[in-house]
Order: sequence, then C-alpha cells, then structure tokens
Amino acid sequence: MTSIVVCPLANIAEMAVRHRAGAMVSLIAERQDFHRPGVIAAERHLKLAMNDIGFAGTGDLIAPSETHVERLIAFVRDWDQSAPILIHCWMGVSRSPAAAVITALALHPEEDDFELAGRLRKAAPHATPNSRLIEIGDHMLGRNGRLIAAVKGIGRGAETDGRASFVLPLQVTLDLKN
Repeated sequence: MTSIVVCPLANIAEMAVRHRAGAMVSLIAERQDFHRPGVIAAERHLKLAMNDIGFAGTGDLIAPSETHVERLIAFVRDWDQSAPILIHCWMGVSRSPAAAVITALALHPEEDDFELAGRLRKAAPHATPNSRLIEIGDHMLGRNGRLIAAVKGIGRGAETDGRASFVLPLQVTLDLKN
C-alpha cells in the first residue's frame, strides 16, 4: 500500500529520501524559491503557484483556483502509485493537507469523506486544510458538500511550529472478484 507524505518546505529532501517518494506536488507562493530533491524526477513534480488564502481578490496574492485543482487531480490520477507521493507547502498545515485529501478522493472516490477527515486528524493533529482548496475540490470531485462538511467537522488543527510532517495512507480497495 502506498501513501501520501505531507510536509513543510523545509523537510522535502529528508522526507522524499526517507519515504522513497516517486512524485511530488508543491503548493507554494509563486516567487518562493526552492530546489526539487534529486530523488524526484522533474516530470514527476507538479508546482502549483498559490498563496495560502481562502478567498480571491487580495491584491498580488494568488488564491487557489479551479485550474490549480484540475492540474492536481490530473497529476495524481497519472501517478502510478508504485512509490509514495510527497505533497508540501510552506508550513505543511493548510494547502498540503487539503491537497492530500483531494488526492485521496481523486484516486478513491468511493471513500467516505468523514472517515478520510478522521484519518487526516489522527495523522495530523495540526492540519487545518485550506478552505478554498477544499471547496473547489468538493465541487470538482462531485462530493456534494460532504468533503466541506467533513473538514469543518474536524475543526481547526492544533498549534504547530511548522516542522510537523505526516503520512496519510491511501485507502486499500480489495478486489473481491478474483
């Protein structure tokens, strides 16, 4: 079973090597400079330039958009899942946990939103998924408000110093036909 590794920018090299990640998603401000870990091939790295804000119309800041979520969903559906995927943002608290649950539901649409949110809270007591990403993901994945309600249900995460990383295992789907 593979998984989603979520971490802050400062930990990407360590976590990519430790978990033998094969793909990476960066949700980071447009001008934020960083180096992709050498263990991640350039074609298996998706950079989504956005700020951690919950609404559009904030001057020079880039709000998460439908285009960002479309690109995320397309990228993760193309991921072969032979190795974990690393998802990071600046602190590993808001954008990357939101992207992690969107990823899980894009790959396993049969998963229960509330169970997934509960797994997220257990793995990451500090996670406070970006509400705009969650709302867009809910709409694009046809969750009919369930994802929004599930994330609201777990509430705001605990305070953190921004060094917390976590692993969100993907749901195992058993093939009972064979």
